Amino acid sequence: MAKKPIHVTSEIGDLQRVVLHRPGRELANMKAAEFEKCWIHDAFYLEYAQKEHDAFANILREAGSEVLYMEELLAEAMDANPVARAAFLDEYMAQAPIPDPALVPLVREKLDAIEGNRELVAKALAGMRLHELDLASGPRTLSRLEGDGLAPDDFVVYSMPSSYFSRDPIASIGTGVALHRMYYNQRNREVPFYKTFLTYHPDFAGTPFWYDNHSAAHIEGGDVLNINETTLAVGISERTEAAAIDTLAHNLFWGEEPSAIDTVYAIRIPFGYETMHLDTVFTQIDYDKFTVYPGMYDELHAYRLRKGDNPGEIAVDELDGSLKEILEMATGVDEVTLIECGGGDPVEASREQWNDGSNTLAIAPGKVCVYERNVVTNDVLDRAGIELCVVPSEELSRGRGGPRCMSMPLIREDRKSVV
Repeated sequence: MAKKPIHVTSEIGDLQRVVLHRPGRELANMKAAEFEKCWIHDAFYLEYAQKEHDAFANILREAGSEVLYMEELLAEAMDANPVARAAFLDEYMAQAPIPDPALVPLVREKLDAIEGNRELVAKALAGMRLHELDLASGPRTLSRLEGDGLAPDDFVVYSMPSSYFSRDPIASIGTGVALHRMYYNQRNREVPFYKTFLTYHPDFAGTPFWYDNHSAAHIEGGDVLNINETTLAVGISERTEAAAIDTLAHNLFWGEEPSAIDTVYAIRIPFGYETMHLDTVFTQIDYDKFTVYPGMYDELHAYRLRKGDNPGEIAVDELDGSLKEILEMATGVDEVTLIECGGGDPVEASREQWNDGSNTLAIAPGKVCVYERNVVTNDVLDRAGIELCVVPSEELSRGRGGPRCMSMPLIREDRKSVV
């Protein structure tokens, strides 16, 4: 790669490079009774989900984006640097809530025995059941004899079906990346997949990390929006704590690695599954336009964190005003237009927001990827002059995440101007 590995200074600049994860066996390797523990809520038709995801990737390619896959980058990192494989497994195992400590070395032994790095990545995503382990080689313990409630076909390491949402484990910010501590422990295992290739892949080694995934406070990528080269917006949500934003802002303003960010807007949104991240309630789609879920208005509260004059100093201000006024302040645009999910109809807004009507992915200013099923919101966007790239979504939408959730930009063209 001749280009900088990471360069993202907006939500709308031409998308030049993006990382995805094509869903694999992990999306179907679950019994219905295991859905909640795997953090998924429905049975997927895997082949159709893959076809829809391939269609999404092709839309991005046709728009001029280079599409990379997390699973391939991680395997390439392991091929290029033998240290990467052990480093990945060390962190993966540390994040895996294995119910019986006596089983931990058996799981590691099983993973170590997989020769191909691509096969190892696929297995780490798909999970492992008790019957796959060589129990005879492990220590004889009372918990083993009693089984501790584990049947042969029970998970020892749970599958990772949410991993096709590549937005959440990390966030590209300027020329670096934030590595996140996820809200649910089940999803914390997603972070090492990205952390390892960003650390050991020859094309990404040396990438600055703005946040440590072992930090105490949780934060997820769906809450992080790049406004411009110096300004970030982060949601205070069910998944992202205010304390994490404090730490992220400090690292961006005063960390060892230089960052151009000097202002962070923290926006509190309603807490709940249907509004789990900032990008589930609004996303930027053009220089002066945002999609928005009207249900966020009632609980909106915002703050501005600015880099102080003295080392380590951060000024924090509470902000008055509407979402429109706050976005005009953050973007520097005189007049921002908010386009409501569902076209202002409260029933349609609720239904289509549930299927990520506001979770659009801009691939250029005024050109966005949307889910096919959100017909009312898509019609409103079309009438507002937004060019729509429509993604089939009967299966993908079961995971409760849209085109932005499924993608992590690595390189965007800098915004040319503000209208």
